[in-house]
Amino acid sequence: MKKMRQQMSNWMTKQMQLPADVMMDLPRITMIGQLHIYIENHRGVLRFSNQELRLLLKQGQLLIKGDHFVIKTILPEELLLEGRIDQVIYLDEKNT
Repeated sequence: MKKMRQQMSNWMTKQMQLPADVMMDLPRITMIGQLHIYIENHRGVLRFSNQELRLLLKQGQLLIKGDHFVIKTILPEELLLEGRIDQVIYLDEKNT
């Protein structure tokens, strides 16, 4: 049933020419160099330190590694992180 719903969402997204992040509840990630990263459509902060941020997504997690991290803005589904960003890793449900 879940797979069928996902296929239907994919089809509707293509047919209606809607952004995938809206229809499929995917995260939207905007990076400015290695200094800022803005994440929309997350489900909450799982872990935060000076060198790591782990966010819960609808499907999996997002892991950001670097140094000197500061959360500048945090809203229910949006987050702005500043610092030196070295890695952005998407972890699907199988790898979490």
